[in-house]
Amino acid sequence: MFLKRKKQKQKVTVDERLQHIAFIMDGNGRWAQKRGMPREFGHTHGAATFKKIGRYCESIGLKYMTVYAFSTENWKRPQKEVDAIMKLFDEYIEQCFIEMVDDNVHIRFIGDLTIFPDSLRAKMDRIERETAHKSFLLNIGVNYGGREEITHACNELIKLGKKNITEEDISAHIYTADCPDPDLIVRTGGDLRTSNFLLWQSAYTEYYFTDVLWPDYSGKDVDEAVEAFYSRKRRYGGV
Repeated sequence: MFLKRKKQKQKVTVDERLQHIAFIMDGNGRWAQKRGMPREFGHTHGAATFKKIGRYCESIGLKYMTVYAFSTENWKRPQKEVDAIMKLFDEYIEQCFIEMVDDNVHIRFIGDLTIFPDSLRAKMDRIERETAHKSFLLNIGVNYGGREEITHACNELIKLGKKNITEEDISAHIYTADCPDPDLIVRTGGDLRTSNFLLWQSAYTEYYFTDVLWPDYSGKDVDEAVEAFYSRKRRYGGV
């Protein structure tokens, strides 16, 4: 007698209602500590998850993805951890020149990049230029903060001589000006807060929170977030 094989669930696909997904990638340090390892160990595994999730999101039809890689507040962490993250970041860019040749990903870095060494900024500029022709836009927030972003946009408008600033003006000068606002923001790791991420862009974004720690996050978890998004009715202030 043969047992019936359980039918495997197909991954979701998205339509025009869901074009842009963003992730607060939380839980790397706790994931490592649960295993008796230093927090830096979790960031290494989190970086691998980031690549996997990016490819998965592109494969199901999403057009834009934004991730919170390093915030303006993360500099307050222990210096050893900050140094490890910066090293990982540098290595990630180097690997992109080799690994992402065949990927359909346009990489772009958002945030106040002036704080980084010229050598690292040159690498950022190069990878942005070399992937600019690709259609899946991946925004990586580094030294990024929502309040800093709005302040930066206003200062840019002041430099242009603007006296009266409109919402449209600010929207045109934020770091993500050339892509739509996120439809869905996913926060992993169990915390229920926005942590200064995409404050301007998320006025009508749907939020999805999960206890899954970022290094454990998978395509199946993306599917669950997407399914939750489609179960909601977006009213944009209406009825």
